Amino acid sequence: MEGKFVLPSHKLKYGKKDLSRAYQSVPQPKIKDVSSSEFFSNSPPTVFVGSKLKYPNVNVGILAPPVRVEDVELYDSHKRWVKESKCIQEILDFRGNLINSRFLSNVHSPRGQTGGKFLDISQEVGMAKKAVDMEFQLKKKVKLSLKFDRVSKPVSSPADLKNVKIVENTKIERSVDKVFSDTDLKAADAVDYLYKKQLEDQKLSQLLSLGTMGLGKNRRLVPTRWSITTVDDIIGKNLIKKVKDCSIIEDYSLYYGNFLGNYYLVFLFPEVFSYELFEMYLPGSSWNPTIGNQVGEITVATDYESYNGRKNYASNCVGGYYAARLPLLETLKKNKKQASILVLRFETPDYWAGLGVWVVREAMKKTMDTKKFIFNDRESMIEQGRKIILDELNFDINNILVRSQLLEKIKTQMKLSSFFS
Repeated sequence: MEGKFVLPSHKLKYGKKDLSRAYQSVPQPKIKDVSSSEFFSNSPPTVFVGSKLKYPNVNVGILAPPVRVEDVELYDSHKRWVKESKCIQEILDFRGNLINSRFLSNVHSPRGQTGGKFLDISQEVGMAKKAVDMEFQLKKKVKLSLKFDRVSKPVSSPADLKNVKIVENTKIERSVDKVFSDTDLKAADAVDYLYKKQLEDQKLSQLLSLGTMGLGKNRRLVPTRWSITTVDDIIGKNLIKKVKDCSIIEDYSLYYGNFLGNYYLVFLFPEVFSYELFEMYLPGSSWNPTIGNQVGEITVATDYESYNGRKNYASNCVGGYYAARLPLLETLKKNKKQASILVLRFETPDYWAGLGVWVVREAMKKTMDTKKFIFNDRESMIEQGRKIILDELNFDINNILVRSQLLEKIKTQMKLSSFFS
């Protein structure tokens, strides 16, 4: 059943390292204080829409370091972080050196002429293809530190914006400009169009959050943490429609991979499409910090969708559910196949600071790029998966599999072929 539960972890080990170690508070990055309330800098380009204010009010922040940086794109590029194998502390250092120069706005501002100068500049920055040189004037000096969010990336301390100016001509992709100009194109169709143009998911969610797409009368600002999941879900649903038209895989396939302390075990069954995710947050990890010397418990969250899909939000695994699903669907579409998919995620203490659901998406991409194990029967595949996790984490996945709705349906559901055999 979907939901959350806990499992004892007193015998759990992660490699040769005991998982019962006390959770350490997240260290702040090595950041520089801002010497003045006025500075010249460049944005990666990144804009963040906050979700903490009472609806319909939101804070919109343009992110930039306190001084101009030659390779500022590295401060906010998932693709670069993965390609260059950046560690968690390095990523925190990048994010911690970005000032969140923000202003108060209303979610309905993009609909007409009520957005104002700051919003116009924010949209231009958000749509830009490359870094944008800018002049900032804050209401007062700011001391940088990091705040964490479970879905979006860590954001440095906010600074109230007094004035801002773009000091160069911004370059915007033709496809992005087309979507911005077309006020008769629905937001979901715009996301699909830009996805087919191979825009990165990071850029897509930023464009949606800034109200730069959708019907003119419906355009609105969307908090960044919600736009990320919305984009993953829109693209995922479109891919599911295509995958369902494909033939079913012939064999049982198993994938195993990891990224930044997140380990994934992916089972593909030769059945019609369905998807189930179990997330295990081990003691000392980002989502399950163990306080003091307590061993703690493994916190588990799970969500599921049948061939007919979901009718409500995956409230247990939240954004990670949709972020993990997307690379799976991309792999199936690429291979022109469909399958039932069971995913087990293990978040270990090596993932000691939450960086956002982009980590889930990239971890799943890396996992699906690994060499797969192929089996003739379900039992052999499950046993191999069980052996892998026993060796790596000393955890018996049978404690999870007995709760799987997907496995239960596979075992008990009558197939049409049985009537003709």
